Amino acid sequence: MDTKDLWVLDGGMGRELARRGAPFRQPEWSALALMEAPETVREVHQAYAASGARVITTNSYALVPFHIGAERFAAEGERLAALAGQLAREVADEQGAVQVAGSLPPLFGSYRADLYQAERVSELATPLIRALSPHVDLWLAETMSLIAEPLALKALLPGDGKPFWVSFTLEDEAPGSEPTLRSGERVADAVTALASAGVDAILFNCCQPEVIEGALKVASAVLQAHGRTDVRLGAYANAFPPQPKEATANDCLDEIRGDLGPLDYLGWAERWRGAGASLIGGCCGIGPEHIEALASRLR
Repeated sequence: MDTKDLWVLDGGMGRELARRGAPFRQPEWSALALMEAPETVREVHQAYAASGARVITTNSYALVPFHIGAERFAAEGERLAALAGQLAREVADEQGAVQVAGSLPPLFGSYRADLYQAERVSELATPLIRALSPHVDLWLAETMSLIAEPLALKALLPGDGKPFWVSFTLEDEAPGSEPTLRSGERVADAVTALASAGVDAILFNCCQPEVIEGALKVASAVLQAHGRTDVRLGAYANAFPPQPKEATANDCLDEIRGDLGPLDYLGWAERWRGAGASLIGGCCGIGPEHIEALASRLR
């Protein structure tokens, strides 16, 4: 893997929808625009692609019972996921040279490793995978808080040969401490497990930028030790202050840090690239202007 072959990813969807006036509330979060204003979802995808993103991610993150409720998920979840895939695919095809990542979210709530139910993964993930499959170029299990969930998702994927990327969210602890997932599991153990399972990329997202560099360094060392230098590394941080251990992502519009403008964020991205990342984008609070800075400077 050539770390110089940098791919710029897109940024956050939910806040960008809200910024553009799309209907937005809890508990539906970014799924509400998919239901009531799909054209705004398309506009956000277009904005990221125009800013230089090489990968745009389907707006399927909130299409789980945690956000839209069990009844609506059973009745409409698969249709909405298909719409999310279709919107991203159309924009990617219009732009050219843009790939679509199929977002497979934490099925039981962001940051909530304690709510994970292994016996329900197939029930909730299968409709999403089936609906997204015709539209995506790669699979992205994102904001994973524990090791078991992405491994369970991988087992459900079709044998389509499409790359499988996994992105973990980290504890927002002081830089310098051993990086851990929000479950408390060590990043080193997570990377070992995912490398053994044959994933194509390991990323870190939805945490403050300060904790990502250490995780990338650990991941790079583990991959080298296992002879898996073909696995790409990546990062896309959020713009939140450090989140407490009891936090649940997307339960409100969190305050945005004032020190993470486009050029500030670019500085962190340059450090991540130096630590081995070749897939770099943004999460909550990171918008098209940030992605434009990444695309114009890092490439």
